[in-house]
Amino acid sequence: MRRLFIRMTLLCGVLDAIYASIWSILAGGNVGRTWRYVASGPLGDQAKEWGAVGIFAGLAVHFLLMAVMVGAFLWIVRAPWLKAMNPSLLGTVYGLGLYLVMNGLVVPIRFGAPFNPAGIKDVLLPLFPHIAFIGIPLALAARRIQHS
Repeated sequence: MRRLFIRMTLLCGVLDAIYASIWSILAGGNVGRTWRYVASGPLGDQAKEWGAVGIFAGLAVHFLLMAVMVGAFLWIVRAPWLKAMNPSLLGTVYGLGLYLVMNGLVVPIRFGAPFNPAGIKDVLLPLFPHIAFIGIPLALAARRIQHS
């Protein structure tokens, strides 16, 4: 189980980090600024000014958060009725739950930003990676170990 936890943390973390970095570039932003912003969550606003150290700190924070998400999934999915659920549905539901926790609870508490998406784009862009790069891969991995 430990190997699965490490593998899935790395896989989901890398997929989500690539998505966040590409989206940052496409939105006209700066990848370094994105990761320093992530670091500023737990480390304070001064992390936004840390240069390369802030980028690495942001990636470390990202992978620590991913470890929590993966660990929570592996703990939750022990329920027999969840193990029987279609992986796409289970992954979608878990990804939606992650989205709601992160954007409806964590971000508003830390940054004081209300959870008030202005439009469908503001919902779908952050929801997509929670489902496609975290929820569904986790559900498929859980399904695979259940049948092995």
